[in-house]
Amino acid sequence: MDAEITYLKLKNIALQEFPDIVASASITRGPLNVAKSLRLFFTDNSFMEIWISSKKYSYHWQKTDGKIYRHDNAPHKKHEKIKTFPKHFHHDSEENVKESSIADNPEIAIRDFLNFVRESL
Repeated sequence: MDAEITYLKLKNIALQEFPDIVASASITRGPLNVAKSLRLFFTDNSFMEIWISSKKYSYHWQKTDGKIYRHDNAPHKKHEKIKTFPKHFHHDSEENVKESSIADNPEIAIRDFLNFVRESL
C-alpha cells in the first residue's frame, strides 16, 4: 500500500463528499517528506487524524470539548474481551471502549466515520 496515494484518495473523499463538515484537509509528513497521516479540520474547529499502515489503522476525532472518538486496531490486551478484538472503538473517552464495526477498506471506513461525525455535529 502506498501511503501517499491512500491519503490523497481519502483527502479527496473528505473534501468532495463532505464539504458541509470538512473545512480543510492536509497530509502530515515525516522525515524525507514521507506521508505520515491525514488531518481533517471540521467546521466546528474539531479535527480528525487518520493513520494507516499495511496492518494497523487509527481514525481519531478530537472534539473541542475534549471528547474523543477513535476506531483503531491496536491489540491492547485490556480490550481482548471485546468481540471485534483487535478492532475497537473509543467512544467519548479513552476508557469507554466498545466493539468496532468500521470497514477494513479505508475508503469505506472514512465515509462511515465522516457520516458519524456529520450526525454528531
